[in-house]
Amino acid sequence: MNVSQTMETEEELLSCLHIKLYHPQQVSKGLYSLLPLGTKSRHPAEDPLRLGRDAQACTFALADPRVSRKQLAFYAYRTPQSPDMLFTIQNLTQRGRLSVNGSVLGYLERMDLPDKALIRFGEYEMLIIRESGEAKGSFEVELEVLTVPPSRETCMCVPSMTPVIDTGSRVMNGFPAEVRAWGPSETDETLMI
Repeated sequence: MNVSQTMETEEELLSCLHIKLYHPQQVSKGLYSLLPLGTKSRHPAEDPLRLGRDAQACTFALADPRVSRKQLAFYAYRTPQSPDMLFTIQNLTQRGRLSVNGSVLGYLERMDLPDKALIRFGEYEMLIIRESGEAKGSFEVELEVLTVPPSRETCMCVPSMTPVIDTGSRVMNGFPAEVRAWGPSETDETLMI
């Protein structure tokens, strides 16, 4: 077996985080200009993978002044019961909310990342898919841009905090308090709750 075949075999055993990004204004703004889209990059498992605005402090940077300097981080870990590399996600911003499959994380709060997760912050939606692997020292990350919101594709239509009704009003009289707290979210003139 030559060196390139050995490297291919080792790469096949790496866990991979597929990060699929969406923002409603991604076409008109260069939000992803700093990201290595469409290529897999190797990341050491002992280092957190940070996403934010600051290219110096973060592994991946978004060119968006509304994103926090450090928005969120992924941490790799393993358990004695499984050969798989697993991940947690942590909210690193005090200014905004981060939700994972509808569960809100406050500042510095962490949670285990399921194999497939919809992450939301600001107007961003990210679909994270974990592909299993057995390598212990590193994992791969692959970034791609989606043309439609992943919440629509995955049927995880949890309302965002961004008002979208023509009036811009957050008043939703007649709805339960928990629905009013999230704010409106419309799709094709149908209110999704």
